[in-house]
Amino acid sequence: MATTHIINVEKRNDEGKGASRRLRRAGYVPAIVYGGELKPVSIQIQHKDVWHASQNEWFYSSILDLSLGGDVQKVLLRDMQRHPFKQIVLHLDFQRINENEAIRLRVPLHFLNQESSPAGKASGVVITHELNEVEVSCLPKDLPEYIEVDLGELKTGDIVHLSDLKLPKGVEIPELRLGKEHDNAIVIAKEVREEIEAAPAEGEAAAAPAAAAPAKAPAKKDEKK
Repeated sequence: MATTHIINVEKRNDEGKGASRRLRRAGYVPAIVYGGELKPVSIQIQHKDVWHASQNEWFYSSILDLSLGGDVQKVLLRDMQRHPFKQIVLHLDFQRINENEAIRLRVPLHFLNQESSPAGKASGVVITHELNEVEVSCLPKDLPEYIEVDLGELKTGDIVHLSDLKLPKGVEIPELRLGKEHDNAIVIAKEVREEIEAAPAEGEAAAAPAAAAPAKAPAKKDEKK
């Protein structure tokens, strides 16, 4: 079962750029909650709480419980504006969810047992992660915080695709409904020795053009008239 993540918020009455600047100076982040049958509501959250939450993976891929004086609304983070170079969150957008309707959200992939796999132990093999997250569709109650990818049996030359993922019950990948051409690679274990051997040595590459060039004809001496 997914962990509950509670974020305490306060209602915001003043709006506009000037009000937002005052809030930020006071250590708060302006935000808005929208969606569902209720009207959009302007809220404010202590910056230290937002900053702490933003350092965690779950903040971007989990259902959040916004608590306004004990009144909890389940939401998803839909947008976060950051300062260009300062460690400051400027604004947040949250969307309410209906617990009886499927949602689509990108969740991170956690790769397990890569180094202990046959490919991980082999020399001259590079394992690349083509994807680090995947979009899933499910009811809110079934939303996983992440999906594990066990690479314990990965061998040289193997390719792990989206269709190889072991998804939790009630969770699907919408992209796979579009056909086999959308069954993208997630992990590739590729041997690089052949590429290195196939590439000409630096000295050989330089010598080849010289060998191919025709020899220059000797310079003619001036004939005496």
